[in-house]
Amino acid sequence: MTVREILLMGDPRLLRCAQPVAAFDTDELHLLVSDMLDTMLALDGAGLAAPQIGVDLQLVIFGTDARNPRYPAAPPVPKTVLLNPVITPLAPEDESNTPVEVEDWEGCLSVPGLRAVVPRFERIRYTGFDQYGDPIDRTVEGFHARVVQHECDHLLGKLYPMRVRDFSRFGFTSVLFPELRSATRD
Repeated sequence: MTVREILLMGDPRLLRCAQPVAAFDTDELHLLVSDMLDTMLALDGAGLAAPQIGVDLQLVIFGTDARNPRYPAAPPVPKTVLLNPVITPLAPEDESNTPVEVEDWEGCLSVPGLRAVVPRFERIRYTGFDQYGDPIDRTVEGFHARVVQHECDHLLGKLYPMRVRDFSRFGFTSVLFPELRSATRD
């Protein structure tokens, strides 16, 4: 088990755009995925992007079960390895035919100890590949959609505080959610 160091907000490497994965089903890629899974699980994360451990590849992993202490009320999300992702917002749309965004709380392993309300598309389609090069094509909503969008933002050099619209709903997890004090990070 190799738990990698998580880069923290302020590290310029988190602001870079990641490069597409060009070679699938390689020993190096499988080792990276294994390390990322070990890291995410050790920190009770809902997801992790390769740039968060200093690797500039379009690779995210995510997934939670019903017992994630950082997101105790969230529904499970299937464990997924997603490379070269493309996200398409889906209906419902408002009167201007713009996909609807919903606001909810988010945290991040790269922004430990803080949470904020962040707008995200309620329903999305995401496509890409797994580490073997097999295609992935899913339509999801709610927490699953939020996690995918959050992780894929890391591939564009974005951290969730960059999406916050109301800073009165941004603060320390220990103050906002004292019941989560036992969570490992965030």
